[in-house]
Amino acid sequence: MVPALAVGAALLGAPATATAAPVETSGFLRTVGYDVSHPQCGTDLPDDAAFAVVGVNGGLATRTNPCLADQLTWAAGSSGVVPGQPALQLYLNTANPGQLRDQVVTWPSGGETPYGRCDGGNSMACSWQYGWERARTSVEAFFRPAARAARLDSRPQRYTWWLDVETMNTWQTGSDDARARNRAALEGMAEYLTDEDGRVGLYSTGYQWAQIVGEVPDDSPLAGLPSWLAGATSLSGAVAACERSPLVPDGEVELTQYVPDDLDRNHACR
Repeated sequence: MVPALAVGAALLGAPATATAAPVETSGFLRTVGYDVSHPQCGTDLPDDAAFAVVGVNGGLATRTNPCLADQLTWAAGSSGVVPGQPALQLYLNTANPGQLRDQVVTWPSGGETPYGRCDGGNSMACSWQYGWERARTSVEAFFRPAARAARLDSRPQRYTWWLDVETMNTWQTGSDDARARNRAALEGMAEYLTDEDGRVGLYSTGYQWAQIVGEVPDDSPLAGLPSWLAGATSLSGAVAACERSPLVPDGEVELTQYVPDDLDRNHACR
């Protein structure tokens, strides 16, 4: 995952008293989590992870992380000492290229959706279908073979799946309708994962979320999902970020990311 500050890129924030206190032991933070993906291929990864989030994709929703199996094996060795945070978690790249659909081969031409039938146009229905198909491909074609190679459970219901929403990916722009179509794409991804009994969360910064998605209605399937907020550069900043507003209504900030050097770290707010 590219650090949110570098790309310039769901709920009431938990009070500071509810955040997990960092614990110093033998020179490292026992409660620290890490997130890694294709940029960390071939690098030595830390052995002090309390939990780890691995990127399934290779920067785009249509590509796989080339070292996914190796990183899954590494993440599965995390200690899991932070309550409520599974040792191994996953994240998916997201996008909506509907305004450029003539330039991509993955835009859907049909499908029944909560927004009606997709007919191949730049619509809410086809945006939803695009997201659903990208999640299915990420799970079926990318994650499951890698999980089996790593000798891990390949069932989606065994994992938390974070949707990585950043401005560096391709999104529709220019209007509230464009942001609504972006929201529909994320709803399609979330629908596929929840139908597979996976747990879904949302990763972004408040700024990027506002640019890409905007305000989420209370009746959206995204409402109530937990937020993972990026943007901090220190542990103290990450702890403070637990008090920020979440990305969607009726949820809470669960994780905050901080990037003090060249490796993303994460703090559990509860």
